[in-house]
This record gives sequence, structure tokens and C-alpha cells, in this order.
Amino acid sequence: MPFPKNNKIEAKKILKEELDKLPICFQGRFGQREKLKAVPDWQERLREYVDELIQNVNNQ
Repeated sequence: MPFPKNNKIEAKKILKEELDKLPICFQGRFGQREKLKAVPDWQERLREYVDELIQNVNNQ
């Protein structure tokens, strides 16, 4: 059952920047998926690490 519009419990975006419509996918090692999901705020932290990784490659 969908929420009615303009309700008091409406979900709000808490992201700083808009996300791309296409996901970044890769195969991790065995067991990494479960361990990663246990890390608090893992998605945002991973996004920041990817930005840092890209910046390091561009600086070389």
C-alpha cells in the first residue's frame, strides 16, 4: 500500500549529491558482502573511497 502524498512520515533524501541511475557492480571475494553490510553507513563511505581512488589515479 503506497503512502499518500504530503504525509508526515514521508521519507526524505539525506544524500549530499544526486546518485547515478546505473549502479557500479563488481564481484568481491567470498564473504565480503556479508561483512560489508555490517559496516555502518557503508554505501556512503564506499562512494567517498571511490572518489579518493579516482583522484589518486588522476594525480599520477
